[in-house]
Amino acid sequence: MTLSKNKIKYIHSLELKKNRKADHVFLAEGPKLVGDLLGHFPCRYLAGTAEWFSSAPSIQADEAEQITEEELARASLLKTPQQVLAVFGWEDECANPNILSHSLCLALDGVQDPGNLGTIVRLADWFGIEHIFCSPDTVDIYNPKAIQATMGGIARVRLHYTSLSQLINSLDKNVPVYGTFLDGENMYMKPLPANGLIVMGNEGKGISNEISALINHRLYIPNYPAGRDTSESLNVAIATAIVCSEFRRQASFR
Repeated sequence: MTLSKNKIKYIHSLELKKNRKADHVFLAEGPKLVGDLLGHFPCRYLAGTAEWFSSAPSIQADEAEQITEEELARASLLKTPQQVLAVFGWEDECANPNILSHSLCLALDGVQDPGNLGTIVRLADWFGIEHIFCSPDTVDIYNPKAIQATMGGIARVRLHYTSLSQLINSLDKNVPVYGTFLDGENMYMKPLPANGLIVMGNEGKGISNEISALINHRLYIPNYPAGRDTSESLNVAIATAIVCSEFRRQASFR
């Protein structure tokens, strides 16, 4: 079967947020990622090489076709195409803020890089964090680069785009809200609970002033040794990994 020019044009159009949003779809590429997402999201379209189909599990897709490696190369958004690509559907999800009374969740305040966002989703999946609340100006999780960076974590982690100020203001006063700051308390010296909200900020500006004012626990990731000249800050995905790791480390010893 020959991959049509219109189909290739449509696949390429999914680089743009307005097109993904119009059809409520996103693009995923590669055997591992596509395999992880099949069964978690409705598959609208799938195209794979003969090699991929020869080892593929049973496929439930609205449309599936076998294509050549040359056709895949023309359709793929990757520099090195990987046997299969798929277009999946998605639905808007609303999360009940009450989950924060018994679960640990992340909030992202203006994260802009799709690679960082996807990596944070992957980290959340690793540390058993099932919900991430994103400010409206956080990059779209369905950006193809973000989806690729999740490494399948998007199948198990749900993202909710919402006003973070409204979310935090709606929480019970007993729900802790954490953020990382240079003037915060050494996080390794502070008892950390198994529930609450961890806010991570923009790559360049950090957490916005509006959200900073609502955070009731300010944490600091200390450098080593103390007082040594060092980089001004950490990459937001790396900082998220360090903070989540310490929360889960303390939880494991309770």
